[in-house]
Amino acid sequence: MRLFVAIVPPPAATAGLDALTAPLRPAWPDLRWTSQEAWHVTLAFLGEVRDEVLPELTERLERAARRHRAQSLAISGGGAFPSPSRARVVWAGLDGDRPALAALAASVAAGARRAGAPSPDEGRRFRAHITLARLRAPADVRPLTDGLAGLAGAPWTATEIQLIHSRLPGPGAGRTPDYISLGVWPLA
Repeated sequence: MRLFVAIVPPPAATAGLDALTAPLRPAWPDLRWTSQEAWHVTLAFLGEVRDEVLPELTERLERAARRHRAQSLAISGGGAFPSPSRARVVWAGLDGDRPALAALAASVAAGARRAGAPSPDEGRRFRAHITLARLRAPADVRPLTDGLAGLAGAPWTATEIQLIHSRLPGPGAGRTPDYISLGVWPLA
């Protein structure tokens, strides 16, 4: 089962981000824009996880959530990975207590590792973001990231983490995975 752990912004935050990015999308029709319903902040991408790991994983995620406080976040700026001149992913950034958010991500990843679900992204620096679009091939999106630089959304409070199953579409289906929440744990 393909899993990740995330913070899902409230509908008001995603609606605000949608309104801020809508004027930019028509100029970039070749990008695969993600839907508002799929927007999340990935704390740990776990990849393929065996079913027998789930009981221990859910217990450890609950513990990790209890160790961290709810956090005030806001959409702020944007960019592209790996760089705006050779982008594969376009993203919106987050403002808030970045060290606390990074500590939460590290705690979630450590719990997953101890449960037997090591992240394929282990060792990468955590970069809090919401994926807005993907590109099939690297492209120069500097004009788009320049337009995203001024994004500023209303603050919202992250109060929980979720374990999400990312079910990839079958042959002939749409390109967007289905996200199914397998568990929700409140932050302290």
